[in-house]
Parts: sequence; C-alpha cells; structure tokens
Amino acid sequence: MSDRPISQHFETLAIHAGNTADPLTGAVVPPIYQVSTYKQDGVGGLRGGYEYSRSANPTRTALEENLAALEGGRRGLAFASGLAAEDCLLRTLLSPGDHVVIPNDAYGGTFRLFAKVVARWGVEWSVADTSDPAAVRAAITPKTKVVWVETPSNPLLGITDIAAVAQVTRDAGARLVVDNTFATPYLQQPLSLGADVVVHSLTKYMGGHSDVVGGALITNDPELGEELTFHQNAMGAVAGPFDSWLVLRGTKTLSVRMDRHSENAAKIADMLTRHARVTSVLYPGLPEHPGHEVAAKQMKSFGGMVSFRVAGGEEAAVEVCNRAKVFTLGESLGGVESLIEHPGRMTHASVAGSLLEVPGDLVRLSVGIENADDLLEDLQQALG
Repeated sequence: MSDRPISQHFETLAIHAGNTADPLTGAVVPPIYQVSTYKQDGVGGLRGGYEYSRSANPTRTALEENLAALEGGRRGLAFASGLAAEDCLLRTLLSPGDHVVIPNDAYGGTFRLFAKVVARWGVEWSVADTSDPAAVRAAITPKTKVVWVETPSNPLLGITDIAAVAQVTRDAGARLVVDNTFATPYLQQPLSLGADVVVHSLTKYMGGHSDVVGGALITNDPELGEELTFHQNAMGAVAGPFDSWLVLRGTKTLSVRMDRHSENAAKIADMLTRHARVTSVLYPGLPEHPGHEVAAKQMKSFGGMVSFRVAGGEEAAVEVCNRAKVFTLGESLGGVESLIEHPGRMTHASVAGSLLEVPGDLVRLSVGIENADDLLEDLQQALG
C-alpha cells in the first residue's frame, strides 16, 4: 500500500479538518465540551494544553483548525461575533496615531467600529474605492498600517482585485485585511492572493442556518497568529463551545450550499435585469458588472448575494421588501432561507450621511437554497 498522502480537496477538508473522531467513544462528531476549567496533572501539568475555556476549548480548537484548513491558513481563531473578531484584529495591529484605509462600500457595523470606536483611541481612517488599486495607493499615507477590503462588498457587491491591492499594500509596508464573508473560502481564498488576514462573520454562510453568531480571523503569518491568540485570550470575546459546534456543523455542507446559493442568485439576477421596475442589478456574475472579469478570475462562482435598485425611489424599495412572502424581511444573510432587506433603513443605517451612505432605492437579497421558481415568482409579485 502506498504511503503517499491523499490529496484533500475543499469538500473533503470541510468534513474532516479538525473533526477527529473522539478517542474515548469513536464519535465521528467532536463533542461539545461545555466546560469552563480542566483538571491539571499537577501544578502546570496541562492535558493537551487546556486549563480554562477562555484560553482554549477542544470544541473551539476543532473549529479553528477547520477554518484554517479551509482558508489555506496556518492559524484560525474563532470569536463570539464577526465584530468581536474585527475588534481583536484592529487592537492587535494598530496603535494611536496609525491610519487605516477602508472601502467606500462596507458593512455598516464595520464602519461604525472604525468611526465610533477605533477613532476614539486615536486611529485615523480614510475612504477609498478599493476596486481601483490606484485609488488605494493614493489613500495610503506614511502612517497607514492596514488596508481593509470587502469583496464582494456589502451591500453594493463591488469587487476588489485582491492580488493587485495586496501588491499596493505590500509596497507601502502595510497589511491587507479581506472580509471574505460574502464569498466564503469555497468561492475565494484571499490568503493565496496575497492578503495578510481574512475576516469572517461566521454567522452568515459558514454557519449557514441562521442559528448562531460568530466571527473568525485566519492568517498565514505565524508571528501575527501568536499575537492574535494572545489578544483573543486577553480580551476574551471567544466563541463558546456550542456555537463552535454549530459552525463546525455548518462548514461541512458549505460547498453544496454555496453551489445552490450561486445557482439561484444567477437566475434571480437574470430575471431582475429584464424587469421593468428594476433600474439596476448589482451582481458580479452579470457580464455588465464592472468587476465581473476580476470576480471570474479570483472566485469559483459569484455567490448568493444580489442587490438591485427600484424605480420610484426609497418608498418603492421599502414596499417591495414589505410585499415579499417567500423572502423573509430580516437583517443578516447567508442562511438556507432567502432574506430581503432595505439596507438604508436596516443593516446600513449607521452609514447615513457618510461617504458610505447607500442609495435609498436599494434592496438587498440573500438568496437561499429554496426552489428557484418559487423565489422568482415571489420577487415578481413583490415588484408588482
């Protein structure tokens, strides 16, 4: 029998990475270690490195190993929420007086963290269109330590060329952070394209069932990984064991779910382009999307998020959201069920009046894995 290691593709890693059979019972699913402390074999004699579950927990360890494998990274860390992960990352990388370049289209909570929290301890930030590497270069100052990117972005589905911006960032001696929540590691792996850190809201596609809140950081840099681990423990916003178990369950089916999300979203985007009440469709899978070529180059498929603008302005967009029946009116995204929302009044209310303000006539869809015909029919009746 050959000793050559078996090549493990994404779908295989998703099921097996971190999911070692329980040594006591042989259970194929890692147990939920709902425990706060661990018996030590004498003073300083830790079993497997575990002493207190804020510092480490076996269920969280399994998830963190799984996340690192899926993103092609060396170190993965799981947090209580996506924003908890972002907060830990920023306080690890930045000091008062540093500068960050943030995208002109980003999750409202991320903008709020920069504008209302990080800025209060002396970190400066400026906005750039990250789809244009030249604009990123122009926004960088001698004090810039981090360039922050979302691709696809939330909610306008903008696309950033990760490799190109990574080169610009590297030339400036800064670090590139990529929020990979919309794409997931199944469709896109930013570390392989030059990013220094990947951020996830595990609440979304990675969990995939709208039943858990979590966040993650993944890096290939061993030194940075150690620094992040120190801050994760020192700050304490860690993922609990049951939440870790739920996300670990979700990642096992990520590939098949993302295939269906992408397939359904493409059908919906195509229908919307032909609807008389829709003035614009924002979906990177459409050939006319300005980021289509870059997305096709760095993504396996185009994902399950679709945004569109409605004739008649803000009130018309709100009415479309209210008329939907199969699409559930709600915040968040990435679950098996389809969601519809009005970003200007819901997820992105915090960016009102800023350079990141979103159009009032915008509707955002998180396309689920239901039958596509039912989703199409629902949108058609909601549009009227």
